[in-house]
Amino acid sequence: MSKNPENESHEVIEEAKSYVIDSIAETMDLYGVTRSAGTLYGTMYFEKDMTLNEMRDKLGMSKPSMSTGVKKLQDYDIVKKTFRKGSRRQTYIAEKDFFQFFSNFFSVKWNREVKINTDAIKKAQKRLYNILDANDASDEDKEEARQIIEQLEASKAYYRWLDKLVESIDSGEIFEHFPIDED
Repeated sequence: MSKNPENESHEVIEEAKSYVIDSIAETMDLYGVTRSAGTLYGTMYFEKDMTLNEMRDKLGMSKPSMSTGVKKLQDYDIVKKTFRKGSRRQTYIAEKDFFQFFSNFFSVKWNREVKINTDAIKKAQKRLYNILDANDASDEDKEEARQIIEQLEASKAYYRWLDKLVESIDSGEIFEHFPIDED
């Protein structure tokens, strides 16, 4: 008995998609997104839009897991809520443009990095300046506080640079310096 060529073609297409889905999931895992959320995004990448039930059926994950994954992907602005005509259920669509994905995903992550670390530096420096002003702090402690303040001051250049990088991504200016190769 011979195989049905139509079924065989469909299997090859699904296998090809699974290569890409797996690589997207692995790549997203490198950047701190769970592999399951990466698999969810990769699956959605190949679909027009999906409901949570469709995601659950396709991936075999629980509806709460799907919901959590979608929420995380929405936080990165790489999945958006949509509406399917004639349906009451929420649908979601993945960002298909990888340049836009890059802009959205990394801007969110890098903005968070800048905020978390600059806030921590401000708090740390305030405490360290108090040591410099304290009459009861030893000279050794004051010297260590001074060195740490200098080290933290030097790190601020990185966060200002990262902030500018995010601004250039958000504005699209980065693509003037690194144009998209159309080939």
